Amino acid sequence: MQSYTIGQAARLLGVSPDTARRWADAGRVATHRDESGRRVIQGRDLAAFSVALGRHTGDDDEETPYTSARNAFPGIVTAIKLGDVAAQVEIQAGPHRLVSLLTREAVEELGLEVGMRATARVKSTNVHIDRP
Repeated sequence: MQSYTIGQAARLLGVSPDTARRWADAGRVATHRDESGRRVIQGRDLAAFSVALGRHTGDDDEETPYTSARNAFPGIVTAIKLGDVAAQVEIQAGPHRLVSLLTREAVEELGLEVGMRATARVKSTNVHIDRP
């Protein structure tokens, strides 16, 4: 099972390492020590936490920046549903949940598993930009 350092988890979640460390200290996400003594988070635990974090809609003091997101969304695989021919892969990229439909063969060739890093790339002829 893949595991992530606090810094790697922070990058995947779109937060600072200090924020990820505070969440770990508060017990919001489970950590353990690796053979080098570093605190790490198991991929499945990080995947579950990222889904919960993406669903959070509370009032935070942090402001969301005004931005037009680029077309690459690095994140963590949170779910895979395999059919006989097709597959559905979900990636949590910070607060963004992306769902991709692709072939089962592509999922197997990529070796995708829940808890591993992946980047969703979006190509579209229509892009909508909203500003609150």
